[in-house]
Amino acid sequence: MSKLETKFVNDIAGKFFVPSYQRGYRWCESEVKRLLEDVFALKGRGGQPAKNYCLQPIVVKKRSDDEFELIDGQQRLTTLFLIYKYMNEFSRGFIAPPTFALDYETRPDSKDFLSNINVDLRDKNIDFFFIANACEVIENWFAAAGELFLTITTIKTLFAENVKIIWYEVDADEDAAAMFTRLNIGKIPLTSAELVKAAFLSNENRNMSAQRQDEIALQWDNIEKSLHDDSLWYFLTNNAADKYQTRIDLVLDLMSNKRLDDRDKYRTFFYFDELKRRGDDLSELWAKIVRNFLLLKDWRESHEFYHKIGYLVASGYKNLADIYAESQNKSKREFLSRLDEMIRDSVKLSGDENYSDWNYEKDSDRIRRLLLLFNVESVRQNGEQSQWFPFDKYKFGGAGKNSWSLEHIHSRGQFAGNRHTGTVARLA
Repeated sequence: MSKLETKFVNDIAGKFFVPSYQRGYRWCESEVKRLLEDVFALKGRGGQPAKNYCLQPIVVKKRSDDEFELIDGQQRLTTLFLIYKYMNEFSRGFIAPPTFALDYETRPDSKDFLSNINVDLRDKNIDFFFIANACEVIENWFAAAGELFLTITTIKTLFAENVKIIWYEVDADEDAAAMFTRLNIGKIPLTSAELVKAAFLSNENRNMSAQRQDEIALQWDNIEKSLHDDSLWYFLTNNAADKYQTRIDLVLDLMSNKRLDDRDKYRTFFYFDELKRRGDDLSELWAKIVRNFLLLKDWRESHEFYHKIGYLVASGYKNLADIYAESQNKSKREFLSRLDEMIRDSVKLSGDENYSDWNYEKDSDRIRRLLLLFNVESVRQNGEQSQWFPFDKYKFGGAGKNSWSLEHIHSRGQFAGNRHTGTVARLA
């Protein structure tokens, strides 16, 4: 029976068996420091509470009550073990030692070395070398942080109250070696979307019938397939599809308010996991996901919504999350009125400024936005029976890059436009 949940780092417990199909510990200085810095950056400042954060998944297969085969996450788990070991030894037992242990099928000496690290033995084998180096990186990082004991207690508190791991316990009949290959050799990490899907389809969801789970699986695939239509995808986003391993992430991220530059890769999964933990009905939650996807499709199929929303997104003035938020709790008329306001604001002049004052050197973004609006609005006013502006080709035409360029720039570098009629040059 598969199991998918989040747990605080401080709650990780048990014995983790690293099978022979995995290599040993290989994290270098950069990875170890990044983990420590990401965690330490969560601490609250100026009376503000600490932020929450979710590490990448630990994928395991249960062997007995407290023993697991570690399929994915060896590098993170070993580093956490070493951090706890350092904090325990420096605090002389004030900080508890690690509550988990690692054992190795083909490298039994590594288990003993982890328990009693002797850096003088680092050259005995490659595993000892990387483990000893990581220990020195951890020690040096804490020393450089200043107020050493305070830093240690801060990290310990964050591990106990703010930093979670995604715990993915696969079915007993899962081919662990094959899954490891997919996750590591194939360089295809688990995405938030895969984890959200697993949460809906997990065997532990006893309140959801197998038939309902089959329906969700089919609808999931249909949504993913629909989003592979570039005319829909590039109407909704300016981001190249290769930034998403699965396109349904766009819908899920929209609901969790996750931005593309969010450093917490699994924020979306964390959002849905919290809803599940608080007892939200998963069947109704899935229905909400479907409704939001259908809303986006409705916008795509409406000539008016398509061009107004498409312009705001393509111009970079608003992103889909902003527009989605504006649509909530509004009638169709109210939402259209708000879209018109945002469009006017996107090209609004200030003070005594007029369009002929715009200079290509300093105002190229504003000029491009106005020219794009002219093109989009020209198409929209021709009516839906004529044509629809091709946002996919505008954004990624031909060679996969935006090949449209500004034309009709005044010889002195000024923008050629009419301040009264709005007649402007065109995008070629």
